[in-house]
Amino acid sequence: MRLRSAVTAALGAALLLVAVPASASAASGRFVYEYVTVEGYEATGFLNDPADDRCFNLPGVGQENPEPGHSPRNRTDAWATVFADTNCEGPSFRLRPHTGGASERLKVRSVVFG
Repeated sequence: MRLRSAVTAALGAALLLVAVPASASAASGRFVYEYVTVEGYEATGFLNDPADDRCFNLPGVGQENPEPGHSPRNRTDAWATVFADTNCEGPSFRLRPHTGGASERLKVRSVVFG
């Protein structure tokens, strides 16, 4: 009887492991960029632990702001591809994990990780 209960418990645990979906993958770390607000103030924007394979329109530099962001720094553990336009469109540039960065000449409005 005890053997049957142990086998049943082990089988139940195995089924639970298979049935529970894996959590969404996310980059660990921070993505940072600089920008000028609509009011003309210099500001720093960032994303913490962003999800992989999802396009992020960067806060503060969307279509409401005529000035794009610049000087992106990728301090996440995933590759970051930055785009000159919103919705991850337009010219792009890849930033390596942990140490990737660019000067203020690189203009950015959106980014995707992974």
